[in-house]
Amino acid sequence: MVCGGFGCSKNALAALNVLYIVVAFILIGVAAYGRAAAVVTSLTLVGSIIACGVFLFLIAIIGLIGALRHHQVLLFFYMIILFLLFLIQFSLACACLAMNGDQKDALATRGWKYASNKTRYDVQSIFNCCGLAETSFPVKHKMGHPPCGGIACCNSDANCCTGSPNASSLSCPCQPCLPKLKDRIHQAFTVTGAIGLFFSFTEILGVWITVRYRNQKDPSANPNAFL
Repeated sequence: MVCGGFGCSKNALAALNVLYIVVAFILIGVAAYGRAAAVVTSLTLVGSIIACGVFLFLIAIIGLIGALRHHQVLLFFYMIILFLLFLIQFSLACACLAMNGDQKDALATRGWKYASNKTRYDVQSIFNCCGLAETSFPVKHKMGHPPCGGIACCNSDANCCTGSPNASSLSCPCQPCLPKLKDRIHQAFTVTGAIGLFFSFTEILGVWITVRYRNQKDPSANPNAFL
């Protein structure tokens, strides 16, 4: 059997969709990577890449079924949706890679602003810090944070880092979180963008194989049934 025949195209498309399933789990796994710096999971670009991973998994299942059954309708919709997914994923990946440090910090600040107090407290607890970028107190509450009394650096002082007169000291012994999160946030953008960009090109390969496969005749089928 020469490569490029019906059987070869069928096996190649099936194998590619198995790869897509693996890729989808890798993209979704970015969420676990970003979870170490919980604010990252609130960022729009990174969240969109993860959404692409979930969507790619569902499309890969459709493509795998279409490849095994040579189902013309499934293959057609698979081909169209896969191409649209390529455009979205490619654009998001390029956006992640093209952002400079200040833009990443600005998105991290926005993510912190809209994060829940539970998420903020988890970040503070994991990284032993208080607030995002406050360097003087009283705290500017527009970028507020939950109490830091349970954080190790506050020595269990419930009023720590609030600027309250009841605090043992108006100066906060805790460092802000952004300097500790910055490297992880920037690395998460880079890793996410690189993974998204690399695997987006495999989706173009999938579209090309699908177009070729749809127009090939199944040698085991009725010769008069070829579309």
